Amino acid sequence: MQGKIHSFFAGGTVDGPGIRFVIFVKGCPLRCLYCHNPDTWTFDNAQIFDTDEIVADALKYRGYFQNGGGITVTGGEPLYQLDFLIELLKKFKLNNIHTALDTSGIIFDKDDKNLLSKFDELIKYTDLVLLDIKHIDNDMHIKLTGKPNKNVLDFARYLSDNNIHMWIRHVLVPTITLNDEYLIKTKEFIDTLKTVDKIEVLPYHTMGIHKYKDLGIPYRLDGIKEPTKEEVRHAKYLLGVIKDVA
Repeated sequence: MQGKIHSFFAGGTVDGPGIRFVIFVKGCPLRCLYCHNPDTWTFDNAQIFDTDEIVADALKYRGYFQNGGGITVTGGEPLYQLDFLIELLKKFKLNNIHTALDTSGIIFDKDDKNLLSKFDELIKYTDLVLLDIKHIDNDMHIKLTGKPNKNVLDFARYLSDNNIHMWIRHVLVPTITLNDEYLIKTKEFIDTLKTVDKIEVLPYHTMGIHKYKDLGIPYRLDGIKEPTKEEVRHAKYLLGVIKDVA
């Protein structure tokens, strides 16, 4: 089966445990205001690769990531190409490679029996999910991404119920997610999940602004400053990442 790919990176260290071969797919239904990869939103200019090609390429680097590392599929939104993703991860697991999936979970729908059966298949080959919880407040989630957060939160519960390990990722954006009430509610939700191994607070940055200019897309967070070290530390405290703010 073929998939639409943006790029590959051998040697990733921030996309799961250890050293990883990272696969960036194309296509995403969200339009997050802070997205630093707007060039992955559509399938335009995608590179087409067969799953066997990708696995063979990744295995060339096995010596680097076999001790605690593995492969990570990110994007874009990997679930946007769900059938391709299932086949790809299955082939990596046949080669005893640790698999991680970086996703927002946005296309999950617990009421769609056909889709749910595909997710049941997907998690057979998924060792770790890096789950992006964009915003705990539904109205704010719509403003931030263009979509409600119900499917995201349902997906988190689904992973927890099925004993799939998770790292929760939360981007800290001044005026949007940098808010005590929202951070406390996010922590309360995370506390209901039983398989969260780690919470990552990702400070908002502006390194992707040039891509918007290149693509002719207005950057809607223009003027928003990156959070200070003190603000990041405070957020980590509220989310339970650290014990104190001293």
